[in-house]
Amino acid sequence: MKDRLIPVTSIASGLEQSVANDIHCLPIQVVNVCLIGNPERPGDWVLVDTGMPKSADDIIDVAGGLFGKRYNPKAIILTHGHFDHVGAVEELADYWDVPVYAHTSEMPYLTGQKDYPEPDTTVEGGMVSKMSRMFPNEGIDLGERVQPLPQDGTIPHLSEWKWIHTPGHTEGHISLFRETDRILIAGDAFVTVKQEYLFKVLTQQQEISGPPRYLTPDWEAAWESVRKLEALKPNVAITGHGFPMAGEELTNNLAKLSSDFDRIAIPEHGRFVDGKKE
Repeated sequence: MKDRLIPVTSIASGLEQSVANDIHCLPIQVVNVCLIGNPERPGDWVLVDTGMPKSADDIIDVAGGLFGKRYNPKAIILTHGHFDHVGAVEELADYWDVPVYAHTSEMPYLTGQKDYPEPDTTVEGGMVSKMSRMFPNEGIDLGERVQPLPQDGTIPHLSEWKWIHTPGHTEGHISLFRETDRILIAGDAFVTVKQEYLFKVLTQQQEISGPPRYLTPDWEAAWESVRKLEALKPNVAITGHGFPMAGEELTNNLAKLSSDFDRIAIPEHGRFVDGKKE
């Protein structure tokens, strides 16, 4: 089931966007992956997340166009292990013969020891929430390919970046931040599209929101993670779903999400909030 093609997409799918000269955002159906590296130094780049199942060929093609087909990445970094962020990781790690890094708390889901909670189809929202019953929740087994990120916050092969533990959506979810230009790769700690609504996903209507409701089991931790990221005052945010957001629009919307997270992000009902939300 974890390798099945999920029949959802968006108008942005396949349209690579350069956020900086060394940061390239690639939407794969409804999820973003990032290729970090300057094409003028093609032998020194890293992939962040690996998209939906069956997306390996698309990622390889875009990477080849940016860096040349003979230059493999130094590593793959995972923000977390949900199916839409690790869909091609096994194939890509084998194809390129590179290590995979993730937070230590995410390791059980990436080494075949644990499965994620089943999606909660009862949360309010649109068609995607209802469709989430077909989304795989099984962990994967990367074996010795996957390694825990260094505990000091550094990221192998990304000397200017640091990782930040941003749990809630998953136990070991991380975001990546570069202080020099204040660029944030947020994963699903927050997103810039209402991921629960099919029309908004298809059209990529931009609207800052919390992590996808149907796959977020710990809302208190998710809120604290948003507060932590808002405190960084990022200039640009690339999220797991939706177009990148920048400048005053990002500053204002992220501050609002941080202060009103309970109203904007947390569902009124659902398996992960019933009995917890006042």
